[in-house]
Amino acid sequence: MSKTAIITGVTGQDGSYLAELLLSKGYNVIGLKRRTSSISTERVDHIFENNPNFKMEYYNLHDSGVFYRLIQKYDPDEIYNLAAQSHVRVSFDLPEETVATIAMGTLRILEAIRILKPSVKFYQASSSEMYGDNPENPQKETTRLMPASPYACAKVFAHNLCRNYRESYGLHISSGILFNHESPRRGETFVTRKITMAAARIKLGLQDKLYLGNLDAKRDWGFAGDYVEAMWLMTQQEIPDDYVVATGETHTVKEFLYKVFDHAGLDPDEYVEIDPRLFRPHEVPLLLGDPTKAQEKLGWKPKIKFDKLAEMMYNKDYKRLLKETK
Repeated sequence: MSKTAIITGVTGQDGSYLAELLLSKGYNVIGLKRRTSSISTERVDHIFENNPNFKMEYYNLHDSGVFYRLIQKYDPDEIYNLAAQSHVRVSFDLPEETVATIAMGTLRILEAIRILKPSVKFYQASSSEMYGDNPENPQKETTRLMPASPYACAKVFAHNLCRNYRESYGLHISSGILFNHESPRRGETFVTRKITMAAARIKLGLQDKLYLGNLDAKRDWGFAGDYVEAMWLMTQQEIPDDYVVATGETHTVKEFLYKVFDHAGLDPDEYVEIDPRLFRPHEVPLLLGDPTKAQEKLGWKPKIKFDKLAEMMYNKDYKRLLKETK
């Protein structure tokens, strides 16, 4: 009998890759999306059109009743909570919305699971941003959490809440502490996609300058398509636990910028300018993950490395823009 999974935030980067993965394994997938006035399903339209085992439902993280109804309607085996206001810089401008969706949204789902179906396997999307300014490197599951943004504070609350519900009620809850993971489906306001989009537009004569903030921030960058496999592996374990999902390598924003522009045959010094307004109020200088536990217990390893990731993202943006301009 096929398993049924619910994915919150299915229209996002991670949600779309996870939906594809689960469908390839024979799941029935219920993707949850927010009701908005604009079309926001481009990442999953191809899935909806071609796979009868994929359905979408509207939801609202501020409404507890939604999850009670969905659990009763679909009786899921697994729930993956990927929904969030996920932009760290924006969280300083919208702290209440960020905390409401991430912290309280997670609480509402956990309560629905506890009351209606405690046997469900739950995955929580935690974040490397929770480590903040902690100088310990590389960062692992036991590293002290020192959040440095409203987004990270909300993630810490949700992460600790999941551990509390796991230990207090015996629920199967696993949290993936994912370090930066990118793809051609990354939102255009995130720095990696902003860079690849700009390089492609400059190459095609559609843009003159690229404005960026802190180029010295170091991050552990992987491919989102690899990371969703780790999410699924966590829910397949007999005993739930928390795992760092990372590559174990770190690179600066500047390295990513130069890698992309070099691949495009462009000189970044000619086109890139620093805009102080794009700096975070509180910068986190370095995030580097230790994926040893995920490798040893889950058998997970990242497949796509930094250089290939940068080239993949640029190539996809260039080809799409080239097609649109013809």
